[in-house]
Amino acid sequence: MRSPSTVVFSLAFPLVFILVFGLIGGSGTIAMSIAIDKSSDTTNPVYESLKNVPGITIINKSDVELTEDLEKGRVTAIINIQKNTAPTPPYIIHLKSSESVNPQNLQVLKSIIASIISNIDKRVYPQTPTFATISENIQKIPGRTYLTIDFILPGQLGFSLLSAGVFGVAFLFYNLRQQLVLKRFYATPIQRPYIILGEALSRVIFQLSTAVIIILIGRFAFHYTLVNGVVTFMEIMVLSFLSLILFMGFGFIVSGIAKTESTIPPLANLVTLPQFLLAGTFFPIDVFPSWLQPICRALPLTQFNDAMRKIAFEGAHLTDCFRELGVLALWTVVVYAVAIKVFKWE
Repeated sequence: MRSPSTVVFSLAFPLVFILVFGLIGGSGTIAMSIAIDKSSDTTNPVYESLKNVPGITIINKSDVELTEDLEKGRVTAIINIQKNTAPTPPYIIHLKSSESVNPQNLQVLKSIIASIISNIDKRVYPQTPTFATISENIQKIPGRTYLTIDFILPGQLGFSLLSAGVFGVAFLFYNLRQQLVLKRFYATPIQRPYIILGEALSRVIFQLSTAVIIILIGRFAFHYTLVNGVVTFMEIMVLSFLSLILFMGFGFIVSGIAKTESTIPPLANLVTLPQFLLAGTFFPIDVFPSWLQPICRALPLTQFNDAMRKIAFEGAHLTDCFRELGVLALWTVVVYAVAIKVFKWE
């Protein structure tokens, strides 16, 4: 226990990874949104069964809003259940989706509907070859093709900002304090907020430059989606700046409570590791058990990831991300309130 870093990296890290990856898939349900076409026959048992499937949310919006959601991949499909003009089967189920929807989600939805039809056949219509069939001609409206990089890059950029904000600030201000540099600064006529602000801005400028490089490589090497081009890029920079200010607050807290330099990595990882694993960096939050998902969604890195994916892929603006920005602002107030209490000049 004289070496906290050794304990954390050799024991705690493996245990945390085992726990998190062991929980993946523990939700027991899928999670997707669908819509029912307004001309659909809702008196049949397929519709009633769909409403009771755990994890499927049936949304009710106008046609214009549904088309927009389809284009952005928010809705997996619009389902239209119609009576068949031919004698058999009695019903035909038509699906309308878009190129933005993950093909795996669409296949899962088809499997769920097929399972519902099979259960109805066995229970209610045993003498009928099948109660309904799914049309093979799935109508797909144009949409942005959802690439893996569109999910991965925001998470990696967010973790890069988080790591730099926490580790960079914690080590920097701890060393300045140990070398009595902060104490000498404190004795000068310079106002104390300017001292902290100057050191902090140098980290912000450097880290934002790395964010630019990450986004440009993602865009030109892997076709990362920036819907509105330069406008989207600038809004991501503003989001990154605001988030980095928050993440640096965690670094100020760690530097203030760390007793020795060897305790900085364990303390910093208490902040960064849970967010790295639970904030949707590598896989969607929906894969976790339902009791864990609210905790995941409360994390600041989750808010950054969600806002960046909305801005970059869906074409949203910062003004459309008021919920994510509101949670980040709340975290900023709390974190800096604590940072002011624990900050030390010597």
